Amino acid sequence: MPQALEHADGSWAWVVLLATVVSQGLTLGFPTCIGIFFTELQWEFQASNSETSWFPSILTAVVHMADPLWGSEWLQDRKGDERKISGTRGGQGKSPISPGTPCGEEVAESGHYTLSCAAGQQPRPHPQPDDSGLSPMSPSLNQAKVSGVGKIWPLCSILVVRFGCRVTAMLGGVLASLGMVAGSFSRSLSQLYFTAGFITGLGMCFSFQSSITVLGFYFVRRRVLANALASMGVSLGITLWPLLSRYLLEDLGWRGAFLVFGGVFLHCCICGAVMRPVATSVAPETKECPPPPPKKPVLSCLAACGQTIQRHLAFDILRHNTGYRVYTLGVMWSLLGFPLPHVFLVPYAMRHRVDEQQAALLISIIGFSNIFLRPLAGLVAGRRAFASHRKYLFSLAVLLNGLTNLVCAASADFWVLVGYCLVYSVSMSGIGALVFQVLMDIVPMDRFPSALGLFTVLDGLAFLISPPLAGFLLDSTNNFSYVFYMSSFFLISAALFMGSSFYSLQKKERQGKEAVATDALEQDLFLEGKDGSGKQRCPEIMYVTSV
Repeated sequence: MPQALEHADGSWAWVVLLATVVSQGLTLGFPTCIGIFFTELQWEFQASNSETSWFPSILTAVVHMADPLWGSEWLQDRKGDERKISGTRGGQGKSPISPGTPCGEEVAESGHYTLSCAAGQQPRPHPQPDDSGLSPMSPSLNQAKVSGVGKIWPLCSILVVRFGCRVTAMLGGVLASLGMVAGSFSRSLSQLYFTAGFITGLGMCFSFQSSITVLGFYFVRRRVLANALASMGVSLGITLWPLLSRYLLEDLGWRGAFLVFGGVFLHCCICGAVMRPVATSVAPETKECPPPPPKKPVLSCLAACGQTIQRHLAFDILRHNTGYRVYTLGVMWSLLGFPLPHVFLVPYAMRHRVDEQQAALLISIIGFSNIFLRPLAGLVAGRRAFASHRKYLFSLAVLLNGLTNLVCAASADFWVLVGYCLVYSVSMSGIGALVFQVLMDIVPMDRFPSALGLFTVLDGLAFLISPPLAGFLLDSTNNFSYVFYMSSFFLISAALFMGSSFYSLQKKERQGKEAVATDALEQDLFLEGKDGSGKQRCPEIMYVTSV
């Protein structure tokens, strides 16, 4: 049955924005509360710290495969601006935008879409959509409309292309709910890894990516504001999830809490249900059929896999772009220490006789502070005055994060930990605001999606390894302070490595420019002397005989 279309920047867009805020709070905010259940799970399964740490690491790694999609949203805004300025698609000069360019047409070669109309063009009527929540498009545009998602998580891209954002978001809510419900009946940690770890994380990934993708269709003029408001959902989730977890753990135990969480995650289905179809494109104009393309030789399975990996994972950039190599390795190294406070802060406080309610409140303090600090950090990072210094500001934020963990390891007093959480929130907001901005400054915009894909895979591996590695250290030493020392080591060393490497690269680049300018000046002087009157220019020598 045909459905009525919603219009971009209409009143229903704000309902979708609210659903996106809720979806982000439910998905990206949830992994931070796992530390509250750490001791209970360890006691229930009689497991070591390293074995128990695999549960939050699997969940966090799967969820954070979707987290860099924020970088894709920022890329859409920046590339859209480039198209408006240059008058070409993708800012590459490949295909000039003609006056007949339809509103919201995607750009297949760039891997992203823009919802901006060509100058002087108005949106035209669109064919009726199906139940997927997206309007029907031509095959080529249908393949490209969510390629920004596919660069990071291909399965989610396939689902969005086939069924739309609405169905994919609701499917994610069902998967997250089923994972938590099944996890509440787990009899071993391996079952918990698969149910509440992998399945729930996969569902969160689907819900988050679908909501943030459809938000780009609903907002055109206020897209930057919409993305900023949607990001506040993460902070709200970090604030509320620990408090709810502590309350349910005391009354129902961890199994009952996980069962309730299964019902809570069904709200992702409600958030997906409000994602009505939106008019994002026009019906493709009738054109003469182009001649059939020449037949290409069929590639072997190995060659096809190699081309796919090269398209989605920028190993060539990793080899040839020194700045990208430094940044990727530095961020991956820092992520071996960055997630540890979220997992071990609550057990660390409880080990030192901090009340359970107060220990859970520490994570909420971090989330509540981020509600205000993250937008402020984004505004500061976006100013042109800091454009050439973003790499160093990011290194400084990572350094501050590592130094803060040293304070936490020195004292476990509650008020000291409160101060630690506040300072930690400042550095965490800076890292979150700058991590993708710096990547955009380093990598050419036309290669950003594939560079982001490799960046995401390596970061996911770091998220997966970090908590079990810290758990192994805790089992060996039985001292939580070493966990925070380990976190500080990775963060401080990564900050020093990135800062010094960026400075060396910038200095080498400056020296290279000066050498080129000097060579050009000498060549100009040589040509000027050669084309002159033929007189040899002798250097004038002045002898100083007295002072």
